[in-house]
Amino acid sequence: MTLEHYIDGARVPSISGATFTSLEPATNEAYLTVAAGRAEDVDAAVTAARKAFSDGPWPRLPGEERAAILRRIADASEARDERLAALECRDTGLPITQARGQARRAAQNFRFFADVVTTLSEDVYRVGSAQLNYVLRKPAGVAGLITPWNTPFMLETWKLAPALAAGCPVVLKPAEWSPLSAGLLPDIMEEAGLPPGVFNLVHGIGEEAGAALVAHPDVPVISFTGESATGQAIMRNAAGALKTLSMELGGKSPLIVFDDADLERALDAAVFGVFSLNGERCTASSRVLAHASIYAEFTERLAARAAQVRVGAPSDPATELGALIHPEHYARVTDHVRLGVEEGARLAAGGARPPHLPHGNFLAATVFADVTPDMRIFQEEIFGPVVCVTPFGSETEAIELANATRYGLAAYLWTNDLRRAHRMAQAIETGMLWVNSQNVRDLRTPFGGVKASGLGREGGRHSIDVYTVSPIVHLATEDLPVPRFGAG
Repeated sequence: MTLEHYIDGARVPSISGATFTSLEPATNEAYLTVAAGRAEDVDAAVTAARKAFSDGPWPRLPGEERAAILRRIADASEARDERLAALECRDTGLPITQARGQARRAAQNFRFFADVVTTLSEDVYRVGSAQLNYVLRKPAGVAGLITPWNTPFMLETWKLAPALAAGCPVVLKPAEWSPLSAGLLPDIMEEAGLPPGVFNLVHGIGEEAGAALVAHPDVPVISFTGESATGQAIMRNAAGALKTLSMELGGKSPLIVFDDADLERALDAAVFGVFSLNGERCTASSRVLAHASIYAEFTERLAARAAQVRVGAPSDPATELGALIHPEHYARVTDHVRLGVEEGARLAAGGARPPHLPHGNFLAATVFADVTPDMRIFQEEIFGPVVCVTPFGSETEAIELANATRYGLAAYLWTNDLRRAHRMAQAIETGMLWVNSQNVRDLRTPFGGVKASGLGREGGRHSIDVYTVSPIVHLATEDLPVPRFGAG
């Protein structure tokens, strides 16, 4: 099977003819050939998108008409639910039950932003009787979308839906490690009636296709989700043109458990928060901070639960933890396991390949106890099924530990003290905080982090802000005085 680019309404190979292969995480066997886009392919896609912006109907359609097409995109995506789930499962190593949830959420993204675009308003300011000031909301131009490999289709739609709703033609560059499900998007867009050139897809390696998209002078907006080091490279690449950037980057999110918490529910949240999606999620609760009085009990119970997490073939409905995405990433995660042992952390569960899975990128659910803030496993994003547990003695120490990394994407707090919850919410350096809850998110709310976890916010109307510009018109309704320089 060969995946091609999709440019100006047509499937095309790379101009150079270059390709790369994609590996199946459960076996590490090559099963897919993908067109490898380079600067010339990106330029062709941007040219098509720019023409659709300047000459085509999409940016000028009323919001209701764009919304109707977005709803048809949602319907077409949902009709492929099982197919999408099977592709994601094979391509990413996600358990099939969790891959199904991603496909459904993708359809929700399009329906949600269809509703948003039909309810947008523009501000008007009356200055006495002399002047009327009104704000226009206009699409910003061609949007470059660069998406990650962990939940590819859902995160592609997370960017596509608001960009299209805002009236922007797009060029999408999917992650090279999981390109398969994006190959369904051309059929979906055509079936929904999206005009040619509005959606363009260029596969390729980040350092080539991704960098060319970021640097292209006709792409004023870049939305990126991925690791922090890549985000820094994108900022440097985009700085010369002062592009609009929205970047959701890495995380090392704490889950803080006080001694007054509902420990059973906190335990459920801790296990799910780091081992679902194979631990390959930016908001994973990969650091558990437990009050000293419950630390031993909570660590023991967490390790026991981790030992029972079912690791297996991604296609098996009984599997809770599948295969990590790629051999390179598997090596990175297992290197961190080795580092944790070398640094003196206590390996309480997992840490090795399950014996019944001799091939592929499988790792048992792993728990490190007695982890201190100076250890690399405490500080660095592992992005796998590995959790660190650290004790704290006071509220002040819990805050210090929570803030002791360069990241600030998400945090989770378990306590039945409402005043403490409000104090902690003010003090923890994070873009998002859940109190007595797992990661359940309303699509209306802003999503994003602080510090090395990114800049800007997406979600709800915040996403529309990324893809629009807001010029203001000052209209005089009376003869306002104008200073008469040079009149004598």
